[in-house]
Amino acid sequence: MKKIAVVFASASLMALAACGETPANETANASNAVVENVVENAMNASDNAMNAANAADNAAMMANNAANAM
Repeated sequence: MKKIAVVFASASLMALAACGETPANETANASNAVVENVVENAMNASDNAMNAANAADNAAMMANNAANAM
C-alpha cells in the first residue's frame, strides 16, 4: 500500500507541475526516482515470472524426455 501511496503522491506532484505550479527540484527528482523504482521493480517481477515459466518448461521437457527414454 505504501508504494501505491507514493505513486499517487508522485502523480499529484507531476499534475501540479503540468498546471503551472513549480514544486522544488528536490521533490520532483525524488518523485521521478520513486516512479523509476516502481517501474524497475515491476520489470524485475516480470523477469522473475519469465524465469519461473522457463524453469517449469524445462522441467516439463526433462520429464517428457525421461518418459520417452523408457
